[in-house]
Amino acid sequence: MSAAKPAAKSASRAPRARLGEQAPPERARPLHHEGSVLFGQDAASAQLARALTSGHMHHAWILFGPAGVGKRTAAVECARLLLDAESTPADIHAFKAPRTTRCAELIDVLSHPDFHMIAKERADDSSIKEIRDRKQTNIPLDLLRELMIGGTTSDGKSFDSPVWRGAYLGHNKVFVIDEAELLDAYGQNALLKTLEEPPPGTYIFLVTTQEERLLPTIRSRCQRARFCSLTSESMDAWFERFAIPTSDRAWLAEFSEGAPGTAALAHTHGLRAWSEELLPRFATLESGRFDATLADRLGELVGEFADRVVKENQKASKESANRLGTRCALLTLASRLRAQLADAARRDDADALAEFARRVELIADLEREVRANVNLKHAFANLIAQWCLA
Repeated sequence: MSAAKPAAKSASRAPRARLGEQAPPERARPLHHEGSVLFGQDAASAQLARALTSGHMHHAWILFGPAGVGKRTAAVECARLLLDAESTPADIHAFKAPRTTRCAELIDVLSHPDFHMIAKERADDSSIKEIRDRKQTNIPLDLLRELMIGGTTSDGKSFDSPVWRGAYLGHNKVFVIDEAELLDAYGQNALLKTLEEPPPGTYIFLVTTQEERLLPTIRSRCQRARFCSLTSESMDAWFERFAIPTSDRAWLAEFSEGAPGTAALAHTHGLRAWSEELLPRFATLESGRFDATLADRLGELVGEFADRVVKENQKASKESANRLGTRCALLTLASRLRAQLADAARRDDADALAEFARRVELIADLEREVRANVNLKHAFANLIAQWCLA
């Protein structure tokens, strides 16, 4: 990494958020909080640390694996190490950047001029009205042009390319594309030239749970780092770090399947209560007795969740809060299906396995409907009707 003049030390730290606090929306969420600590990804962090210490860090990376296991956290840690002139060889070897420097504080509040986070939520702040007004289910090409690659957008605006600008603080530039699978084919193709020949000192991290949705030409130009679900030992360490009540740990471990991000979501938003209410009702549904109010109850839970999120965070959008609430409901159903699938597999019950596999597909269908902005009430009603038939 190129040398740079050290940034001045700061006497104060950015405030930390407790695990139970509702995080503000993506574009404003401080990154320096307890949840930004990487747990249980020794292989991936060692791979990235070796690349950083080699002096020949590849310019483009795909960080892939299940949701909630630390991919985005690792990408931000790479950014800290690449951008902070006060990072020492020991910091890089340990894959743990300084947290009290001026550079660290700027990254914490997403104000570092050489650190660029690209995500669909950034559409809310776009200078392009069409992007701001449209419910975003992907990362549109115009947003990518505005925030990263430059060019002329569909409304005729012309943007310089942040990729090709020099580093403001004279060290490096880092671009993180979160949920990179949401780039459509046009956006991915437009990104290719940048991935082929980026300017010196420019590093790009594509964070994804679905690497297969990235074009082969994208994948071939990137180094890859695999992130896995955490072991039970690593999850125990995570529980200890955040002082999770002992009485909740077994349930959270089973519910999250080794994903600290999912465990944090469940703990913060009380999903155990959702499970205790909803799963018996789905069991009744599976026994052949239709529950006429279950779809409405799902909608109520999601609506109450979204209202609470928006009330606690004035900048949060109702649409994003509804999507997160729906994800909570689907995670709750998925936890039941995992247990059923495991039991059917132990019994070698092919008919039951086929039945549960159909219900897994129903959950996937509802996820697609949510991304397409289908009315939630109708989507839940359809889910309940189909669940009976599966």
